[in-house]
Amino acid sequence: MKHMLNVCLLGGVLTLFSIFIKLISLMKSLQDLLESPSPGSSWTTRGQLPNTESPRGICEHQRITVTNS
Repeated sequence: MKHMLNVCLLGGVLTLFSIFIKLISLMKSLQDLLESPSPGSSWTTRGQLPNTESPRGICEHQRITVTNS
């Protein structure tokens, strides 16, 4: 009876270890996918996004004109 319990515990530990290894493998593949998408995919990385910010500086309607009196 004690031998059977040891075999069951060993099976459970090996099963949990296998699940842990598969989760690590899945996380690694997801990380690789997020870092470098495959060529031809429609995903755009943050570095490929166009710059939508306006240039820094004073706009034409915000300029202050100084007149000499």
